[in-house]
This record gives sequence, C-alpha cells and structure tokens, in this order.
Amino acid sequence: MTYQETYAGGRRTGSSSRHGGRSAAPVPPTPALPRRGPGGRRAVSALFWLGLVASVLPWWLDTPAGALADTGDVLTAAGRITGLVAGYLLLVQVLMMSRLGVLERSLGGERISRLHRDVGATLLVAVLAHMSLLLVAYAEADEQSVVGEVGVLLRDYEDMLAAFAAAGIMVLVGLTGVRAIRTLLPYELWYHLHLTSYAALLLGFGHQFSNGAQLFQPGPVRTGWIAAYLLVVAALVWGRLVAPLRFNLRHRLRVADVIAETPDTISIYLTGARLNQIDMLGGQYFRWRFLTRGCWWQSHPFSLSAAANGRWLRLTVKVVGAHTADLRDLDAGTRVWAEGPSGTFTAAHRTRERALLIAGGSGIAPLRAMLEELPPGAALIYRARTPADVLLHHELDWLAQARQVSVWYVIGSRDDAGPRQVMNPEGLRRLVPDVARRDVYLCGPSGLVEESVRVLRAAGVPRRQIHLATFEL
Repeated sequence: MTYQETYAGGRRTGSSSRHGGRSAAPVPPTPALPRRGPGGRRAVSALFWLGLVASVLPWWLDTPAGALADTGDVLTAAGRITGLVAGYLLLVQVLMMSRLGVLERSLGGERISRLHRDVGATLLVAVLAHMSLLLVAYAEADEQSVVGEVGVLLRDYEDMLAAFAAAGIMVLVGLTGVRAIRTLLPYELWYHLHLTSYAALLLGFGHQFSNGAQLFQPGPVRTGWIAAYLLVVAALVWGRLVAPLRFNLRHRLRVADVIAETPDTISIYLTGARLNQIDMLGGQYFRWRFLTRGCWWQSHPFSLSAAANGRWLRLTVKVVGAHTADLRDLDAGTRVWAEGPSGTFTAAHRTRERALLIAGGSGIAPLRAMLEELPPGAALIYRARTPADVLLHHELDWLAQARQVSVWYVIGSRDDAGPRQVMNPEGLRRLVPDVARRDVYLCGPSGLVEESVRVLRAAGVPRRQIHLATFEL
C-alpha cells in the first residue's frame, strides 16, 4: 500500500492485506456496467409536453375568433386556461409521487425530486392565478366585490367548497416546500403534509366536471380527463401498495447484524430470500421501514453501501436524530419493509467511461457501492473533518487495487490549508488532469455539494456530467 501525505490527507492507489468487516471479503470485482442512454428520459419529457398541449387544446378549439371582446372575456379565458393547466399539473405531481417503477427507472428519484419541486411551484402559481382571475371576472360581471363573489361561488356553485379546500391544501404544501421552512420541520411531519396532495386531487376533482366550461358536458374531452384521473389513481395503487407488497413478500428482508463503523455511524446488514434476483445498482437507495417498536411507523431513504452480491444487503447510516439512534439497537431477525430500488445515481447512467467521485462524511456509502461497477481508473476524493470520520477505508483501499482507483483522503475543515488547495479548480486539475472529460458523482453535506458543483463548473466540467445524490418523496 502506498501512502503519501498530500493536501493534509493522503492518497492510496495500492491495496492493503487488512479488510475490515464482512463486506471486504476478496470477491471478484464485477464487470463495469454498460451505459444506459437517455431514451427513456426523453420519452417521458415528450409525453409531458404532449399532455400539457392536450389539456389546453379543448379551450382553443371551443373558443371562436373574436370571442375575447372585452376585459372580462380575457380574464375569464385566462382563468379557464390556468385552471386546465393547474388540473393537468396536479395530475403530474401526484403521478410523480406514485413511485411507479417505469418513472423511477426512466427519470430516477433525483430528477423526480427536482421536477416535483419545479412543477409544484408552477402548480401553485397556476392555482392562485386561476382563482384570482375568475373571481375578478365573475365579480365584474355580477357587479359584486371580490369578497362578495367568493360567497356567491360557495353558495351557488356545486363542489366549490371542496375546490377552495383543495387550493388551501396546495398553498400549505407549497409553503412547506420552501427550503427555509422545510429545514425547520421534522422529516416525518413534512412527509405527511406532502401526502395531503392526494386529498387535493380528490377535492379538486368535482368542481372541474360540474363547473369547468370544457369538462361539464359529456364527450371525448370529459372522458379523456376522467381516464387520466383513473390512470393516476391506478399508478398510485400500484406504485405505493401493490409493487412494494410483492417485493417484500418475495424477499422477506430481515436484519442480520448492526455494526458500529464510528461512534456516530452504523452499518446494517440485511438478509432475505432471492437476493440475487433484486434488480439493483450500486448508488441506488431504498426506503426502509424497520418493523420494531419505535421504528415501524417511519420510512427513511438510505443508500446501499455495497454492490449486489446475492448474499446480503448493507446500508451505512449516520446517526443524526432519534430515529437513526434507535437503529443502533435493532435486533437480529427484525423484519424490514423496503421500497425500491430507486435512483439514477449509478455507474450505468454515466456519460463518459471515466469518473471522479467526491464524497463527504457518510456520503461515501453510495459511492463505495458504485466503485464496484464503474470501469477501472476512477478517482475518489473523500472529504472528512478528522481521520476518525473516514468510513469504510479498508474497503476503499481494497477497491483501489481491485478497480485501479486513485483515492485521496482530504482531511480538515473547509478553511484548512489542505482542503483549500484541493477544492478549487486548479487543485482539482492537479489531482485529476482530465476532470473535464469525466463524469463526476457528488454525495455529502449540502454545503460540500454546492461548493463542489461551483468548483467543477469553474474547472470546465459540463453540467450534464455532474451527478448528485438527492432523496425524494
């Protein structure tokens, strides 16, 4: 094993005869995974835009030339268009929350998370615009105040109370999605608040078909929208109930062992049936629910920290709260409910043959699994505050030889001289001269990820070659 004191850390490019833990057994390295093209992602994108056009097209076909004669007509038309857009985007939002396998494989949880956030913001704007425009238009036509018109709608229009309730739920969900607010909420509270989006779908359904100008009359448009609702509900039932039930009945996962990696990090080993038949990749994650007292009611996403081997699964978890602290005391044999695998943060989704991996703290977990499936010649920069915070280093040393991986341990705070020399464009190019021609995988604290993205872009790495590990709903 070679070791060089470099940048307040070290570089390992050889191997060690010491292999700590059960995962460092000298199994033959797996072949590099073939790349998966962007065809699925492009098909989903095309379907989205086609659906958006189809949702607004009935208004266009039903509106004769010259129909927008005055301000009231324009406001009413704008209100109806934004209503159709809002209805469509709500269906898309709920579909993205369905955990449907085809979406998870085509887009991945990371991209779905970003799309969910962006579509959610657009949906909120569309809902508020729909309500505001129609209230003003109807108030002007009825010669009422806006507040008075609200009373008229609630009193005289069918299903409007449920519609206002749906709008209130969407505003609540939108506000709790703001990062500054979300960080103040416990994960489970935030998670269950977002599940109320299902209620918004149901509450908003009625008024669309009893009052919508394009939807209240029987015909192909109304039938098409009802079919879309039924398809989304079917996707929810399949993705949230049927598929997880099938997976867990088939594999019957249980806790085999819990090992302390450091004082605040543990690895949980799982066994089960037919593990060799789980279609999973290094870097993906599951949503885990441990069926024991104090843990059964919570589901959390954790990445696998070892590639598939057909014998056991492993997740490596940093203890940061009450739930993860309880995981230290799991007994062997505890049943585990898992949903997944999910994510495109994998070797199969690279765009280049060579890769650079940058990890911070427990963010090494998915990257360590991914190293088994990347082509030889990858590079790893592992940031940690102290040597004691370095996880799985014996396994990384073994992989350095087995996969010809260059590993740099960069130790210290961000203000220390060593990390400052590395985490800048010139420092990255010194360590990895061809960094701009590599895929870069980032996983760690948000501050490290954001700073690394900035440095990588300054070093000439195209955005499409930067992959981030992000968990979603």
